[in-house]
Amino acid sequence: MKSPSLTIGVEEEYQIIDPETRELQSYITQILEDERLVLGQVKPELHQSIVEVGTTVCHTPQDVRAQLIELRRSVMELAARKGLKIAAAGTHPFSHWANQEITPLERYLGTREAMAQLAQQLLIFGTHVHIGIEDRDFLIDCSNVSRYVLPHILCLSTSSPFWIGHDTGLKSYRSAVFRAFPRTGLPPYIASWSAYQHYLQTLVTTGCIPDGSKVWWDVRPHWKYPTLEFRVCDVCTRVEEAVCIAAILQALVFKLWKLRRDNMTFRVYPAELIEENKWRAVRYGLGGKLIDFGRETEKPAKDLIREFIEWFLGDVLDELGTRKEVEYAFHILEHGSSADRQLETFHRTGDLRAVVDQLIVETAEGVVVPPEPKARPAERPIAFRPVSEVQVPVVISAAGEPSSSLASPAGD
Repeated sequence: MKSPSLTIGVEEEYQIIDPETRELQSYITQILEDERLVLGQVKPELHQSIVEVGTTVCHTPQDVRAQLIELRRSVMELAARKGLKIAAAGTHPFSHWANQEITPLERYLGTREAMAQLAQQLLIFGTHVHIGIEDRDFLIDCSNVSRYVLPHILCLSTSSPFWIGHDTGLKSYRSAVFRAFPRTGLPPYIASWSAYQHYLQTLVTTGCIPDGSKVWWDVRPHWKYPTLEFRVCDVCTRVEEAVCIAAILQALVFKLWKLRRDNMTFRVYPAELIEENKWRAVRYGLGGKLIDFGRETEKPAKDLIREFIEWFLGDVLDELGTRKEVEYAFHILEHGSSADRQLETFHRTGDLRAVVDQLIVETAEGVVVPPEPKARPAERPIAFRPVSEVQVPVVISAAGEPSSSLASPAGD
């Protein structure tokens, strides 16, 4: 039984920020208008205030780190030419979705037409990780089994506690917003590759979707490329967090392959049970409890995540040479996810602008040397944004769409 290639591809969605107001800035077409042919790995997304990057096919988490550092640096430099900043978080702390312009490209205008106001509200930012699996039978098996640990991985990546100026009480509000779209969340059990193909073809034939790119499950066998795509995560604020998540998912796939090679597997649990853990991850993140369904008991999320890494993945990390990258998760367990850090800053300062400033700095960690902080004029802390301040967005004229060199088109 041939081992999967275990190649890695990572997509990240960033916020474009006005450094004076700390609001989102709808400016992606202007940023890319002169550079898009040079930076084929940088492209727009549904909203003009989002810029997406994608690595090429990587073989190790170390390769992922090098590419993400370069991509973040390139995007930051492009934004800086327009006097703008880049931040990575699952939601913006206070900018309102109704103020954001839709990117005037056919695919995004089509999404807005199909999804109506839900498309306008989809002002969220994620990290997507592709792991190369060439054997289609194992691809489906891995998709089914890996669902169990998606809540654990989401806990590590949570970065969206705020929504239009409110502390939502959720660590991943992005997950709640995205759930309004069809064909999202945990996937059902898939019986076989042919069953999956029949499902997609039925949706295409009946006019539900144009192709498999419109199935947005938390993990999905990619409709076009030989990869299993994990889409459950909020965008990772720090580069090291993204590298850690990618390394964990690569190790997970390798461990599941070794089990299958030895005619073993991990128990497949019903999606409705895993959904209970998904909700706990969304609501409480690392600060809550997850259910160990094997023991039928709940335990602190941190304990189960540590057990998952040490007990389940531990024996493949040295073989892959990724122990350092995977065990960065222990740093996250000790110091909190991005959502935890954002909330700590807000509780300390009472100012959501300070949260944005923190996100800008953390997004650049390991990428560029942050400039010396400048004194800011006194500002009224932003905690809530009245709905009366919302303005109706205006869509600007169309611009060309850059190509992507990742194994999967960004947003697909």
